[in-house]
Amino acid sequence: MAAAAPQPFTSLVRLKDIATIEGVRDNQLIGYGVVVGLAGTGDRRQTVFSAQTLSNLLQRMGVTVDPTSIQVRNTAAVMVTATLPPFAQPGSRIDVSVAAVGDSPALQGGLLLLTPLKSANGDTFAVAQGSVVTGGFSAGKAGNSATVNHPTAGRIADGAIVERVAPSVVPTKEVRLQLRHPDFTTASRVAASLNKAFGGGTGVALASSSSLVVVPIPAEFAGRAVDFIAAIERICVETDRSAKIAINEKTGTIVFGSDVRIAPVSILHGNLTVEIQTTYLVSQPGPFSGSSAQTVTVPQTTVTTKEEKAKNLVLGNGASVEDLVRSLTAIGSTPRDIIAILQNLKAAGAIDAEIEIL
Repeated sequence: MAAAAPQPFTSLVRLKDIATIEGVRDNQLIGYGVVVGLAGTGDRRQTVFSAQTLSNLLQRMGVTVDPTSIQVRNTAAVMVTATLPPFAQPGSRIDVSVAAVGDSPALQGGLLLLTPLKSANGDTFAVAQGSVVTGGFSAGKAGNSATVNHPTAGRIADGAIVERVAPSVVPTKEVRLQLRHPDFTTASRVAASLNKAFGGGTGVALASSSSLVVVPIPAEFAGRAVDFIAAIERICVETDRSAKIAINEKTGTIVFGSDVRIAPVSILHGNLTVEIQTTYLVSQPGPFSGSSAQTVTVPQTTVTTKEEKAKNLVLGNGASVEDLVRSLTAIGSTPRDIIAILQNLKAAGAIDAEIEIL
């Protein structure tokens, strides 16, 4: 009796974990600032803009200094970045990241001065200031030095205060769900689950594409869009995914799903090793050779080849990539051998899966 065909892997997940609400999103902020209080690890003279920034800062405070005549080793110019969460209110705090843009070797112990954080359109949404925590350090000079982690970048926990409301939009008439991983089957199942939960099986929700599902807000949730979104997020949906193999040849890492199948195929694989060795022999002149005789070094080069016998592997009908990898591992194949075999299987049309090289 023939074995039943394996079923594709599916799982029940919350809608909250596979979709986001259109209009409810993070916003990236960026700013340019100055870190002071460094113990001689600030920007060098080659970084001109840090001296100009310090001069402009002092001028706003009533102190006029020529930027070409100052050399302060305790100051460093930095870029400050932050992520503004949706619906962030004025007065709330967010974390910021600080990174040196000049030639400062370390920001350890530095203090970030008041820095406006702006969005892509130039509007200021937050202001950052505080002590920088690098999580690393650099000590010593010249050849006697040691560096731990990355001392030219750090973070300030709760280092920025939000000054303006984040530009987020609360749905009023309909909720537009965006799938994190577009898939037509999953989008159709999401719409069917929403229709079953809120429309009595009728077509209330509509999957307009592989990544977008539109859901009108029912009359019983009129004026309570937040409650409706909370109810949507709790719904569990059976997701679907395509067969895919991810390969990182730099590290020899292979990640694949258990539902990836291989057609009946026979595989022959062997290794050819070429080894080149060079040894140096010293030739000494004989006795009474005269003053013109010299000791010379004669290189001797040996080239050897080693070719292993081809390893044969036969896969029957219904075999999976997991079966292939287990069989190849059992005969001593390395991850790079397996990567080469998977690529050849794809070229031969014996594997119906997408291969992504990272």
